[in-house]
Amino acid sequence: MILLPAIDLYDGKAVRLYKGDYNRMTVYDPDPIHTAQNFKEAGAQFMHLVDLEGAKSGNTPNFDTICSLIQESGLEAEVGGGIRTLEVAERYLRAGASRVIFGTAAVTDPGLCREAAQAFGAHAAVGVDVRDGKVAIHGWTEQSAYGLEEFCEKMQQAGIQTLICTDISRDGAMHGTNLSLYRKLTAQYQMNFIASGGVSTLSDIQALRDMGLYGAILGKAYYTGAISLKEALCAAEGGCV
Repeated sequence: MILLPAIDLYDGKAVRLYKGDYNRMTVYDPDPIHTAQNFKEAGAQFMHLVDLEGAKSGNTPNFDTICSLIQESGLEAEVGGGIRTLEVAERYLRAGASRVIFGTAAVTDPGLCREAAQAFGAHAAVGVDVRDGKVAIHGWTEQSAYGLEEFCEKMQQAGIQTLICTDISRDGAMHGTNLSLYRKLTAQYQMNFIASGGVSTLSDIQALRDMGLYGAILGKAYYTGAISLKEALCAAEGGCV
C-alpha cells in the first residue's frame, strides 16, 4: 500500500482543518516546502497536495506554491482543490503532478470525468468527500444529492481508476479511520481506493493495508507527532506494527 503524507494549502501555508471546518484551521508550517523536504527525508515517495482555497472557489490560488513543492521535493504528487476543467488539470500535469484529482466538478459535471479518464488515463482521479452518506462539494461546504454508492458507480462507469475517499466526520478528529467504509468500497468496486480522514495510528495503516487498499493519506497525525512518518511508511509496507 502506498502512503501519501498530505499538505493542505491555504494562503501558501501548510494547514489542517478540523472536520472540514475552515473556521477551525491550524497553521502547521508557513513554509510548506520545508514540510515536503521532511517527507522526503523520512523516506516518502508520494505526497497528497490540496489547494483548500481552490476547493472553495474553483480557482488555483496556490498553483505556484504547488509547482514549487513538486519541483523542489522530487516527490510524486497527486493534486486536488479547484481542478474543474481539463485545462487546469493539464496545467498541473505539465507542472509535474503525477495525478490530478477532480472533486466538485465530478459531481456538478459528470461528463468531465469521462473526458478526463480518456484524456489522462491513470493520471486522472476523483475525490469523494462523504458526510452523512452524501457527497459534499465546494470544499465540503455544500451537500450534494448524490449518495456514495451511486456516485462511485458513476465514476467506475466513467473509467476513473483511482478514487480518494474522505469520511469528513473523521478528518482531523484523530478518532481512527472508517475501516468498515473502505472494506465495503474495495469489495464492491473495481477501482483503486485511497483512504483519507482519521488515519491516527499505525494500527489504522496496517488494517487498511491488510484489507488490500491501494493507498492511505496521512494528515493531522503526522503534524501533531502522533505518528512517525518513518514508522507509518514501514507499516504501509507491512512491518513496524
